Amino acid sequence: MSTQPEEHSMKHHKQPLAGYQARTFLWQVSADGKVATITLNRPDRKNPLTFGSYAELRDLFRALVYARDIKAVVVTGAGGNFCSGGDVHEIIGPLTKMSMPELLDFTRMTGDLVKAMRACPQPIVAAVDGICAGAGAMVALAADMRLGTPAARTAFLFTRVGLAGADMGACTLLPRMIGQGRASELLYTGRAMTAEEGAAWGFFNALHAPQQVLEAAQVLAAQLAAGPTFAHGVTKKLLHQEWNMGVDEAIEAEAEAQAICMQTRDFHRAYEAFVARQKPIFEGN
Repeated sequence: MSTQPEEHSMKHHKQPLAGYQARTFLWQVSADGKVATITLNRPDRKNPLTFGSYAELRDLFRALVYARDIKAVVVTGAGGNFCSGGDVHEIIGPLTKMSMPELLDFTRMTGDLVKAMRACPQPIVAAVDGICAGAGAMVALAADMRLGTPAARTAFLFTRVGLAGADMGACTLLPRMIGQGRASELLYTGRAMTAEEGAAWGFFNALHAPQQVLEAAQVLAAQLAAGPTFAHGVTKKLLHQEWNMGVDEAIEAEAEAQAICMQTRDFHRAYEAFVARQKPIFEGN
């Protein structure tokens, strides 16, 4: 029996995403086609999320698994703020009128956005200025790295609207990022974490001036996109999976992963460049 159709489908299952037409946010791709910037773009309302933008972001990050061009992603907000969370009028109000099954559909969808961000192989860099609240704080937390500004105010303010601090994975992601005690305080009180606290606690990798933070995030993303991107995807996968492993299992998983990476051309390119005293040019394969 011929295996041609299967081989053909495997060869072509990856698609370019540079030409993606976003509906609920801005999607811009760098000149070399490797770094995509997602800009939440409702600055008059401090860039809140809606049912539509939640779903589109979830679907886009799922599609990035199969993107053959985009190697790193930047997420930011327009107009001096990152994201004010779920839109009060377009989300909070309607939620008060929904049935339990409808509510569960919604909360699972918002959690699926975080899962999609963690599952896509591309490193995600968040550029955070101003208000970063609620679901917006969770989007920043779901990124691989975060660059902030002195004006950044990050609040997991679910308790302010009568809800648990357990939202979109907050009770598992935030303690791992900043520690159990600090996370508990923020999730119980809903108070804003200052930029200085965020940098000292490890939430932010660095702070930049407001006019420089997006460029800094894009430069960092470009550096990652120029690296061994197949290997970066393995790093991201194991950073996520090893939370649920014992030390022995983690070391074995890393042995297997590194053996796979040693079969890539990028590994050979690095060796050949070293021997030739040149800088390696990685191609992600």
